[in-house]
Amino acid sequence: MKILFVASESHPYVTTGGLAGVVGSLAKALSRAGHEVRICIPLYAVIDRRRFGIQSLQTMCVHMGTGEVWCALHQCDHGDGVKALFIERDDLFGRAGIYDEKGQSYFDNLGRFAFHCKAALQSCKDTQWIPDIIHSHDWQGAATAVFRKTWEAFLSPLSQSASVLTIHNLAYQGVGEKGVLDWMGIGPEHFVPDVLEDHGQVNFLKAAIHFSEAITTVSPTYANEIRTPAGGQGLAPYLSQKGEDLYGILNGIDADVYDPASDKHLPQTFSVNKMDGRKSCRRELQRRMGVSEDDSRCIVAMVSRFAPGKGLDLIEGMLERAIQEMHLQVVFLGSGDPHVQWWLGEMQRKHPGIVGNWIGYHEDLAHILYAGSDLYLMPSLFEPCGLSQMYAMRYGSLPVVRRTGGLTDTVRNYQEWDGGGDGFVFDDYRPESLYYTLGWAVSTFFDRPHHFQAMRRRVMERDFSWDADVRKYEEVYRHAIAKLG
Repeated sequence: MKILFVASESHPYVTTGGLAGVVGSLAKALSRAGHEVRICIPLYAVIDRRRFGIQSLQTMCVHMGTGEVWCALHQCDHGDGVKALFIERDDLFGRAGIYDEKGQSYFDNLGRFAFHCKAALQSCKDTQWIPDIIHSHDWQGAATAVFRKTWEAFLSPLSQSASVLTIHNLAYQGVGEKGVLDWMGIGPEHFVPDVLEDHGQVNFLKAAIHFSEAITTVSPTYANEIRTPAGGQGLAPYLSQKGEDLYGILNGIDADVYDPASDKHLPQTFSVNKMDGRKSCRRELQRRMGVSEDDSRCIVAMVSRFAPGKGLDLIEGMLERAIQEMHLQVVFLGSGDPHVQWWLGEMQRKHPGIVGNWIGYHEDLAHILYAGSDLYLMPSLFEPCGLSQMYAMRYGSLPVVRRTGGLTDTVRNYQEWDGGGDGFVFDDYRPESLYYTLGWAVSTFFDRPHHFQAMRRRVMERDFSWDADVRKYEEVYRHAIAKLG
């Protein structure tokens, strides 16, 4: 099959979260399975064209509702036979940020990504490469499904391209002022509650749910949760109506990029059968994060956006007590909520040598935190899939997680009677629940080291690659094509 991915980001070109990792690695896995895959993302100013060998392909005219808009199409080799395409339009994408600057979202985000979606479709027509599947990711890619059913493309070869939507996080839906419909060239007949209208505004994700032949989300548990009022973020009735057109497929990871036996980000590599290099990673973590080089403490790590739903309020509610009563070090890598950034800075100043904090994202450091820590914190309120718990397990750091979404599907709770399981799981979203579960994990590290080491080896041997899931996506694609008739 010919498959076009339309997304707002992809690893390694631009990354703000798990979406990029999925887009970049799933495309390669599908290509290895014999499909012809292209990725299309905007050419942001932050993308290093020289590093990735991005070259100009052609100019394009995109017919928007307000007139012709010209842009440039670029491409490079993504690897494993995948082509990466880039849409260049400086007034829309040549900015300092991807979605925002200094904590403020760009006012025209709906218009920016609507244009990207239509330009991605235009690239198919201009290059005469007509995909069997247009696979859009999250609300930023959702307008592809809208355009395919409302644009003149419906009368073109693209009418035979099936639309598949992947919801990576239902909390973000692309909601905004209905004036964007004029820019898109979408008529008022589609501004109705079952399609685009949402309490007087437009909702891109809702429209894509309506227009797509098939929908996937990133774990089986999350697929069930979003059909309920509690987890549906206002869209549960529309998702429930999709019936067998909605699939839950657990995300995979790029096992070549996240491999402790060959990872160039680490000071020393290691494997499940040769663990000595992990000691060097532990020492490098302590040095880089500014905590004491103390071999006696259990190191707890977290790599995350500091955003609502990530459980940082739980951590704030229990960390002081944990530091006082547990023999540990805690290190954080991430950015976002100004209060969280301030609070972590205060904790670092109050507990030098015990708390480490790096504001921002650093690829090398993220890998070192996975490889050098003993426990990995992920106490999320909701987590559609989560990738970092899988990264951590791949490197032998045992996850401490709340039972929700993809965390339910990836982390089996520790069994103290026989050492089974591969992490530590709690249910109630309360600081006390996290405190006692972390205490249980730390006590296992010290009091049952034979269990801890057996779990570490077990999680490192788990297969989180895309190989099995590729077959599931092929099933979704065949289902979507059959829906076209």
